[in-house]
Amino acid sequence: MILKNSLNFISEFFNYSSNQIRKIYLSSRIYNKKISRIDDKLIEYKPSPNLLDCLIKYDKKKNNIENFYLNSVWSNEDIKEIDYKKLHSFFWLFTIDLKSSKKITQSIILNWIDKNQKYNSKSWEIDTLSKRVIAWISNSKLSYDDSDEIYKEKFNSNIKKQVNHLINEINRSKWVNDKMIGCASIILSGLSYKDEKYLDYGLNLLKQIINFSFDAQNFPKSRNFRQLTFYLKYFILIREWLKESQNEIPEYLNEIIFFLGQNYNFMWQNTNQNLLFNGNHINSNADFDKYLNFHNYKFKNESNENGGYAILKNKNVILSVDLGSSPQKKFSSDYQSGALSFEIFFNNCKLISNCGYFQNYKHQLNSISKSTATHSTLILDNRSSCKMKKDTDGIFKVHEEIKVIKKNIISEKKYWNISGSHDGYLKKYGVIHQREIEFFVEKNKFIGKDKLIKNKKFKSSNFEIRFHFEPGVKITKTQDGKSILIELENSGWKFLCKDHKIDVETGLYFGKKNSFVENQNIFISGLTQNENQEIIWEIIKV
Repeated sequence: MILKNSLNFISEFFNYSSNQIRKIYLSSRIYNKKISRIDDKLIEYKPSPNLLDCLIKYDKKKNNIENFYLNSVWSNEDIKEIDYKKLHSFFWLFTIDLKSSKKITQSIILNWIDKNQKYNSKSWEIDTLSKRVIAWISNSKLSYDDSDEIYKEKFNSNIKKQVNHLINEINRSKWVNDKMIGCASIILSGLSYKDEKYLDYGLNLLKQIINFSFDAQNFPKSRNFRQLTFYLKYFILIREWLKESQNEIPEYLNEIIFFLGQNYNFMWQNTNQNLLFNGNHINSNADFDKYLNFHNYKFKNESNENGGYAILKNKNVILSVDLGSSPQKKFSSDYQSGALSFEIFFNNCKLISNCGYFQNYKHQLNSISKSTATHSTLILDNRSSCKMKKDTDGIFKVHEEIKVIKKNIISEKKYWNISGSHDGYLKKYGVIHQREIEFFVEKNKFIGKDKLIKNKKFKSSNFEIRFHFEPGVKITKTQDGKSILIELENSGWKFLCKDHKIDVETGLYFGKKNSFVENQNIFISGLTQNENQEIIWEIIKV
């Protein structure tokens, strides 16, 4: 143990020292001279700003640049980190009315350039830098057109300087999302300046990201639906840039858009509901759907299982279950320990829910939202089924992977059945958790069976099976204590579990990004037995 701790200390010290030395180098004259080696090529391709509509969310009302006075703000280091990034990314340019003064817009950009001639760890951070390059080039009608030669020289030189830095540093980033945005920025620069070096580098990086990030079903290895949508938006954006600039579209880009589109259709377009699994929170994709339709992207998927998620649906009911294993540590930043958890919708109202995801890694609620207790599934001794541990960045990631095995899906007109098992409690408690959920369509009746299958290393423990509800759903325990009534906006349901204690408690719901409110959950509790055990519960419409 002492040796291990010593080695960890040495490794951390080495990494820290290396990072400090690199920061000094990046701020040096030598590095500044290196990235300042540029050519005299001018912008030739000016992308349509509306191609960014898939990424930018803003009010329909356009602002006039005359209402802003931003020149002095570049020196303000006291603003919040999130506001600093928004400001220096220049994505706010997309909210500016094209009737605004080009002179004022360009003076603001020129002022930024004058104050940011050299590398700055904050304003030149990969995500911020990449967005800024995209914003400047995509808003060329305001940022570039009708300017004088001196301005154009400074504008073009600074963009290329930033892109040169991006090429030098992008592979050092731990964040694949940052690499994706950076990749898009490099590709756009290559297209706009007709620079083959930039374009080739960007397209090769794009291929690397695709090969690294997706599983055999072309679902993100993180199993995060938000990330799937993020990638799809950027892949389509890059494709539209290539198309508009009359450049060849690589076949691998067409292929990944096709397959990702199928998965997007499976997770969203087939349901139009937010499924709160593994990093997802409530977020409407209606604007993106309009964008896809406008640009003639149509996807179809009739399968019942993709990416480790099973989804069965008819006119009235949607049943979704997490049947996937945990991702590898490097893909698990947003993974939640909800193996075999499920959600049910009835006539667009959510009957059973998970609690959602608190996205801010720095907040303690992030780790709470990743726990098994915040999911509609079984938990032993209040320990999550997937063991997580903080990494060097303070992010809880998978420490010991769990496997979901023996998956089975039956979808018939009058009968559904989804089942699976996971080994998350096998090592510590000597049990496999097996879940089967049946749905009898004509009766609007769900029957769940949670089995605890023991092996020789069996260790007795307390179990709880939780069923979470969205805030506002009314839960009432009957006088005999043997059933619970569930009141939705459009229907009433009864929850039953004959052989075990059932109760109601208050919990936390994280459905909306980085927020929480109280919710309620039903829970079944008991003690595991020294034999295979089956807990049967029912949810039936009344």
